[in-house]
Amino acid sequence: MLQIIIPMSEGFDEAKGEFLVTDSVTLRLEHSLVSASKWESKYERSFLADEKKTSEEVFDYIGMMILPGDYPENVLDHLTEENIKAITVYIDSKQSATWFSEIPGTDKAPKKEIITTEIIYYWMIALNIPVEFERWHLNRLLTLIKVCSIKNAPKEKMDRRQQAMNWRAVNAQRRAATGSSG
Repeated sequence: MLQIIIPMSEGFDEAKGEFLVTDSVTLRLEHSLVSASKWESKYERSFLADEKKTSEEVFDYIGMMILPGDYPENVLDHLTEENIKAITVYIDSKQSATWFSEIPGTDKAPKKEIITTEIIYYWMIALNIPVEFERWHLNRLLTLIKVCSIKNAPKEKMDRRQQAMNWRAVNAQRRAATGSSG
């Protein structure tokens, strides 16, 4: 969860003909599967896709990240550049100490699959990840899913040639240790 302080602002509402004063507000935001799901429901496309989002779509997403609380109706209108930078850094943060090395023997880049929130919910169900984790930071949840997938993957079987080479090596070690010739 991210907390940002939106500073007090003053302005004049020309439609109402009155001055407006807004106290500073502490806004609580959550970049999670729930927020991304709300965004996908509205825009009917993948939130995680590389496709560029308009500034309207970004502000809508920030609005969907806001946790329930007592906030002024137009709270997003008072976001500062510093607030937006903090939100961007939070969304882009890894939120995990886990790292992955490249899988040996693979020269090709993986296929680019369009990942939607329904796909992520499916992965959670398939990997028995509790639904409460939908409120985790989205990047951390994706890291957990990747870890579970790697740890649950079946061990690869050796081909016959590799298995025969391993047996020869083990037999050679045993003959050397016992002084046997066969």
